[in-house]
Amino acid sequence: MIADLQYLVLDCPEPAEPAAFYRSLLGGTVDQPDPRWVLSDARATLHTASGVVLAFQRVTPYRSPAWPGPARPQQFHLDFGVADQDRAEEQMPAREAAVLDSGEGGRGWRICADPAVHPFCLVRH
Repeated sequence: MIADLQYLVLDCPEPAEPAAFYRSLLGGTVDQPDPRWVLSDARATLHTASGVVLAFQRVTPYRSPAWPGPARPQQFHLDFGVADQDRAEEQMPAREAAVLDSGEGGRGWRICADPAVHPFCLVRH
């Protein structure tokens, strides 16, 4: 091993929005002081209860992924394990999240998007 993963950094138009959104999903603290990251209007963090740190940085102009097309690919996505996909979907902040694919046919995941349109999956475990 030659390195430690410090943060997962996502580009977005307004960093505070996805930080608050993911806090509603994962819990944790938005913009917790941390000497490894400089907070500003252009940057935000979420230190989750599990220890994972998500960071968000403003990019102008921002071009969101356009799932599922390859013209503006997702590049990566996050998977979140949930016991009950219906309940998890109901608890997401409705005005901030979008369901892109509801997983018809009993598939084990549903594809959603955060306020900056980054895809993420609710994976049944």
